[in-house]
Parts: sequence; structure tokens; C-alpha cells
Amino acid sequence: MEVLDGATRPVQFLVAGKAHPSDEEGKHSPQGLFELRRNQAAAERVSFLDNYDLAIALQLVAGCDLWVNLPRPPLEASGTSGIKAALNGGLNLSILDGWWAEGCDLTNGWGLPGEVTFDDSVQDQRDGAVFFDVLQNEVVPLFYDRGPDGVPHGWIAMVKRSLMTIGPQFCATRMLMDYVDDAYDLR
Repeated sequence: MEVLDGATRPVQFLVAGKAHPSDEEGKHSPQGLFELRRNQAAAERVSFLDNYDLAIALQLVAGCDLWVNLPRPPLEASGTSGIKAALNGGLNLSILDGWWAEGCDLTNGWGLPGEVTFDDSVQDQRDGAVFFDVLQNEVVPLFYDRGPDGVPHGWIAMVKRSLMTIGPQFCATRMLMDYVDDAYDLR
């Protein structure tokens, strides 16, 4: 994984989250991360935060450049962490499932195909390959493309677009207006 070599464009992964109590495979998936310890470059770039809770989530959504959410379609829950990350200036890279299927317009973040395959291992291999391709060939180059002033203007433009599109679309005001206009037809 070239993106993990960190030679010219370092990337730091912080992995956190909780599997559903009934998802035994999901509970064991972090064990695969520990295999990265054998790869020195990857071991320096990947950290696993255990005991994920609201306090950890609060710090992560407020301080990340890129929020990555890779649910196995169609199992995405509400996705509120990705929304909170966007409202804090982070960009999203996620499977087009749940809220991100509605919110992603490819100018405000990156969307990975969410087609369901009935062989989970095939689906996971496909989604993993697409994820690393987008990360390595689109996300990382945009983040490191700096102008003469040292500012990543393309990245900042995408953050602004994210704030303009996700903020108004995924907020309590929109929810209330949907109830007033659609659910209860009060106008």
C-alpha cells in the first residue's frame, strides 16, 4: 500500500468505532490491523483507538481532515458522525449508503460505490481496492497540492462546498421543514 509508505505524502490513520453487538465478524476485524505491525511503514501510520465512545467521537469529528466511513452496504446506520465531521470542516470519504448517498455530490467529498454483492468477501475486496485507489489517487494528492502560499486551495474549496451543502441539508431546521411541509402538510 503505497499510501502507507509515508515517504513523500505522510498519512495518519486513526481507526475507531464499535461493531454491532451481534456482528461477530465486525468485532474481530480490528485484529487484521494488528497484522500491519509487521509492515514498519504501516505500523507508524495506523493507530487503533479502542473503547470508542461519545467522548472519543467528539474529539475525532472536531479534529480530522478526512472522515472515512466504510460500512458494508446496505448496513449503514444514521451516519451522524460523518455529518458532525463535515460541520467541523472535515471532508467525507464513504460508501454511498445511508445519509452519504443523499449528501455526496462529489464536489463536497468522495463517494465509493455501494453496490451490494451477496458474497461479503468479494464485496469487501472490491470496496477495499476502490477505497485505497481513491485515497491514493484523489484524496492525498488534493490534500498535498499546495499553492505558492502553502495553502491547499483545492482542498479548502472542497471543505467550503461541503459546509455549504451538508450544513443546510442535514440539520434540525431541514428536518422540521420536512415535517411541516411533507409529513403534516401544515402550510
